[in-house]
Amino acid sequence: MMNELTHFDADGQAHMVDVSAKSVTHRIAVAEGRIRMEPGTLELIEQGGHKKGDVLGIARIAGIMAAKKTSDLVPLCHPLALTRVAIDFALEPSLPGVHCTARVETQGQTGVEMEALNAAQVSLLTIYDMCKAVDRAMTIEQVRLLEKAGGKSGHWSRGPDS
Repeated sequence: MMNELTHFDADGQAHMVDVSAKSVTHRIAVAEGRIRMEPGTLELIEQGGHKKGDVLGIARIAGIMAAKKTSDLVPLCHPLALTRVAIDFALEPSLPGVHCTARVETQGQTGVEMEALNAAQVSLLTIYDMCKAVDRAMTIEQVRLLEKAGGKSGHWSRGPDS
């Protein structure tokens, strides 16, 4: 684990990290999150009965777009040429709600963790936006990085209890 914040220079000023000396490697990041909702809201999503259309299909496109726009939203993020963005949803009746997994990949000099986290969050926000007319009490929770691979630091995976 590193002991310094890399987005600050020696004088404590914010800066974009210089990645020019880093090797180009295959970078992968996987993030997840959940949105908790009323059982009836989940049923509308599952049955495709929402008047705004295919909630999960639209949320998937929003997540892909979000991954591509991360550097426009997070000030010190590098703009990256992404090679893959995959957004998957699982309905969780026991929650009740929807679980989102975002996987982002690139061939580059810096990782794609922020892109994966942004994709998961915006996917869930889109579900909220599309369903808020029937359920304003929805809660987005547990948005977190699950795994990253590539680069000098190698592979990292969240433990089963964390």
